Amino acid sequence: MEIRSKIWVEVDGEPVFGRGRRFLLEAIDKYGSINQAAKEINISYRKAWSYINAMEERLGIKLVERRTGGKNGGGTVLTNEARSFLEKYKKLEDGIKEIVDRRFKKIYGQ
Repeated sequence: MEIRSKIWVEVDGEPVFGRGRRFLLEAIDKYGSINQAAKEINISYRKAWSYINAMEERLGIKLVERRTGGKNGGGTVLTNEARSFLEKYKKLEDGIKEIVDRRFKKIYGQ
């Protein structure tokens, strides 16, 4: 038997950030491409941009920078603010998981 928990961040009652959006930003960081990141997490390019725009608006920070053209083509990179937010979210998620796991073991003796 295992316990699972899920957390997300809301602003004014609207979801802003959770696991799925974390995976999107991590995939953008990995591939340098919103299109490739969207494919990786099985959402449309349009939906990915919708998530990014909503996150930026609700969080009040710029998450991605588009790079155009050039020798190796364009791409998208995470901003320093996005990297910082991601790192903090991962710490929060890990901390919540530790608390939930500990409580589960205490109650169920697992």
